Amino acid sequence: MGVGLSWSAPPKSVDETVDSTRHQQRSAAAGATLVQGRLRSVHPPELAVTIELSGDRTVLGRFPEDPSSPPIQHPTVSRAHFEVEWDAGLGTHVGRDLGSRNGSAVEGERATAGWHPFSDGTVVRLGDVLLVYESGHTLAQPDPVDVSRSAVPGEALSIRKLRAQLARAAPDISPALIIGETGTGKEQIAHEIHRLSGRSGEFIAINCATLGEQLIESQLFGHVKGAFTGALADSPGLFKAAEGGTIFLDEIGEMPKELQPKLLRAIQEREIRAVGSAKNVKVDVRVVAATHVDLQAKARTGAFRQDLYARLALWELHVPPIRLRRADVLTWALYLHQIWCKERNLEDAPDLRFHADAAELLVLCPWPENLRGLNRFVHELASDRVTEPLRPHHLPSWVSHGRAR
Repeated sequence: MGVGLSWSAPPKSVDETVDSTRHQQRSAAAGATLVQGRLRSVHPPELAVTIELSGDRTVLGRFPEDPSSPPIQHPTVSRAHFEVEWDAGLGTHVGRDLGSRNGSAVEGERATAGWHPFSDGTVVRLGDVLLVYESGHTLAQPDPVDVSRSAVPGEALSIRKLRAQLARAAPDISPALIIGETGTGKEQIAHEIHRLSGRSGEFIAINCATLGEQLIESQLFGHVKGAFTGALADSPGLFKAAEGGTIFLDEIGEMPKELQPKLLRAIQEREIRAVGSAKNVKVDVRVVAATHVDLQAKARTGAFRQDLYARLALWELHVPPIRLRRADVLTWALYLHQIWCKERNLEDAPDLRFHADAAELLVLCPWPENLRGLNRFVHELASDRVTEPLRPHHLPSWVSHGRAR
């Protein structure tokens, strides 16, 4: 984000950390129980509970009947508040309220009688405690320590998977294709690939959507004097500037089709030809590209060269949008608020604090602008300097009115 702050998860209370650890140790000792999902608390920030879910019935509450389930120590949570079990027919977990004092909600809707199915990212509210459901085989996947948490922050399972892929792809010399919606931080991922690659050359970035065909060819591969009107001297181009390093081609899907064979040759043959020159020149450059469009679909229709797509996608990294990283939304808000304060020399400013109703709206918001939208939201709140726990009426209308997925 341009500021040297380290990402950190919300602080854990001592009791919850111990309980969660004991639960994980018991699960490991059991061995035969397959973890098929998990619920992770995201609000309030001082409560840090992760509940692993198998095919067995699990009761959530302050004093759950199963001693292997970590208790949720919060005054708004009943002793036995909510139960979760696996539904083999639906292929997912389902949950229901157990007649709790303060009620439950699933996806912002009050959980009345009956079972409520979960999907990846489902938000479950117990009293004033918010939990996010996550599922998948990556639950126990090791999180690589070499990948910068500032470049790829978050603890959502989708982000842990991305960090694992990035750790494998970065040391290789093959091209990498980063796919993600606008505002998801693709260039940060590209920078981290370059840093982890150990390449000694520069990281050079160019946006393929901002330049015309002739200009982008000259920018990439250089030109010789007199090659076109205005070419008053030789220019080496960005591939040569990135010698020994990485060139980042943002919005690769917008590259003119006439230029794509030349890019393919540069990748395959490791050589380029300047505009107006008859000589090929060898280059040592790692190519990392990014796009917000379905490049494979464009290749199938002929709008993008199939052979170039295949070459670029030897490593294909998918950056999930914010709406698929719900477990990290509130921590992102706190992190961006720290940056806002640091840039204005307000390091002593109190952190943003949210009432449960406001926190629920934020986690359920689809964030169509991704990190840019979340950053805009934090900017509005920080500028208002509200110090009390923020409630729904404090939130911008475009956030509170757009919570539907």
